[in-house]
Amino acid sequence: MIEVRDVSRLYRRGVDVVHALEHVTLRIPDGRFVALMGPSGSGKSTLLNLLAGLDRPDSGEVIVAGQPLSGLDDEALAAWRARHVGLIFQFYNLIPVLTAVENVELPLLLTALRRPERRRRAEIALAAVGLAHRPHHRPQQLSGGEQQRVAIARAIVTDPDLIVADEPTGDLDAKSAVEILELLRELNRAFGKSIVMVTHDPRGERFVHDVIRLDKGVLVNGTRATAAP
Repeated sequence: MIEVRDVSRLYRRGVDVVHALEHVTLRIPDGRFVALMGPSGSGKSTLLNLLAGLDRPDSGEVIVAGQPLSGLDDEALAAWRARHVGLIFQFYNLIPVLTAVENVELPLLLTALRRPERRRRAEIALAAVGLAHRPHHRPQQLSGGEQQRVAIARAIVTDPDLIVADEPTGDLDAKSAVEILELLRELNRAFGKSIVMVTHDPRGERFVHDVIRLDKGVLVNGTRATAAP
């Protein structure tokens, strides 16, 4: 599913150069649920953004589902991302004036599907995350855990090859956090979805196949890590 070959990413901060990632090489097989872990500033979110096609490396190659991302221009990369990647964020990123089902339907507006089929697929996605009974509630009428479930439904509604989640439990209480981790594990098991999750939550290790650890932009040994030598 994912191959990262000798990838480095640098950022300029004034006159300083920040080495967010340095010569990272790893492979993640298809159908795995993987956690990227490490201290703040270790490069976790930078790596996640590269896998999702939200950013580009300064050197090296990122290949996802057989597609070398460096071979795509910005327009083609955006189109590839819309088709193949589902995005989950810490703060949900739901549109307040839209209902749950309307929020889930948003990614399908970029497809050629007619409205009845878009709505049907959005309702199926809501049912998959346990919210079939709340399609017409707006975000402010939902708990934090329910809002994250809506965000997860939005991420899976296009049937992507890869789901990336950036601190999906970071804004939730302990009970809701465990429920979201259980839901992601179930989506991985039931539908074979490849999931890469950035998390600081140590509870996350119980739910994933592999933990890949980074520190100061460098890959370090992790629990059940699939990092290539």
